[in-house]
Amino acid sequence: MVGRPDRHPLRVPRWPEVARPEPPDFAAIRAELGVPEAFDPSALAEAERAAVRPPLPELDATDVELVTVDPPGSRDLDQAVHLAPQGRHRGNGYRVTYAIADVGAFVRLGGALDAETRRRGQTVYCPDRRTPLHPSLLSEGAASLLPGQVTPAVVWTLDLDADGELRSSHVRRARVRSRAQLDYPSVQQQADAGTLPAPLTLLPRIGRLLLERAADRGAIELGTPEQEVRPAPDGGWTLAFRGDLPVESWNAQISLLTGRCAAGLMLDGGVGVLRTLPPARAQDVERLRLLAPALGVDWPAGVGAGAVISGLDAGKPRHAAFLEEAATLLRGSGYTAFDGAPPAQPVHAGVGAPYAHVTAPLRRLVDRFGTEICLALAAGRPPDDELRAALTALPELMAVSDRRTREVERAVVDATEAWLLREREGTVFGGIVVDAGADSGTVLLEGLAVRARCSGTGLRPGTRVDVRLVEADVPGRRVRFEKVVP
Repeated sequence: MVGRPDRHPLRVPRWPEVARPEPPDFAAIRAELGVPEAFDPSALAEAERAAVRPPLPELDATDVELVTVDPPGSRDLDQAVHLAPQGRHRGNGYRVTYAIADVGAFVRLGGALDAETRRRGQTVYCPDRRTPLHPSLLSEGAASLLPGQVTPAVVWTLDLDADGELRSSHVRRARVRSRAQLDYPSVQQQADAGTLPAPLTLLPRIGRLLLERAADRGAIELGTPEQEVRPAPDGGWTLAFRGDLPVESWNAQISLLTGRCAAGLMLDGGVGVLRTLPPARAQDVERLRLLAPALGVDWPAGVGAGAVISGLDAGKPRHAAFLEEAATLLRGSGYTAFDGAPPAQPVHAGVGAPYAHVTAPLRRLVDRFGTEICLALAAGRPPDDELRAALTALPELMAVSDRRTREVERAVVDATEAWLLREREGTVFGGIVVDAGADSGTVLLEGLAVRARCSGTGLRPGTRVDVRLVEADVPGRRVRFEKVVP
């Protein structure tokens, strides 16, 4: 025990200060992977001019009581919604009014800002900051559907019957004014308490109906929790698994409904850009079906993979392992542009229908172009030649952007995992095997939201196993475990 300083001032040992390990450098990851940071000055100047005087449409829809629902703290608000019942003469259906930020009103095709957004592709989200697709004075200001602000929007009016089937859709430009900015956790609390605000009262009912119709189409939604890097109380970072709240799933169905309507317009008009995903291969479905009994998953005869998956609980280890394997059903997504004959494969297997991205133009490049195509076709006129010419480059631009974003997200998680486990080599952890080969597999650590490779034979998906940390390489962003042999 160290003596009191006032009694033995000359004998107090002076321990060297141990520097606190630096947290993961997310800025370095962005730089390494080529995430664009500063905006081109000419693009920024163009955005500033557009933000000073927003181009408001003649049609006034500010009387519609729209609200936005997003993650807490969001400022780039792409969508605002209002849900209402239809009158008796319409068969007791529902009207969905969905306003989307009108980014095309601010970004001139062929201009400097257009070129800059093509270079970026999409907003990149990191734990310490987001790198926006558009300058923040637009994405979090003049073009965002912030509450109380009169903003140009693209308004979709979608009429559903009592079963949630689409009866009609219309899209046009209008000025809107959102009434409130809501977030998912608070809306979920209101839904649970039965106190949702008027514009969202029907969200649970419509959301569930749309989920039922998606199941009828054979749609596949894995719903597996994602690793999320969060600030820690000590100023560093930690990891957690995050799953969607029910209200997020319901809200997503409104977006998917709109995307299906957009795809229908494009296919009918013979021009557009679809988000496509080929149907699962028969051999992948059969392999999953054969795996189901070993993981305690009931797969009745005649039931599709999507229906089986929708009934699973990702919080159960064996179900989580099954969902990990089910990811093979959703490989090969991309964007398909066409002008003339429709694509040979127009369907998105995850949605169970043709689908197009049009609901997140502040954050994703392709949505602006898809929206402009839909507005032209809905107005009964062909899209401008310059717009049509731009479609051919979009699939590759988005592929590059998607790949870069996935690499950033993976590197951020890898760096945080290694940092959290630094200097703990040799420690034994409990884990759940989620996939396995002959001599290695992937484990989820118990009590830590860490998903890592593990060497060893005899690993079986869905089972618990003890693993020893072999390496936590912070600079290399690498973590390795080995199975503990009893």
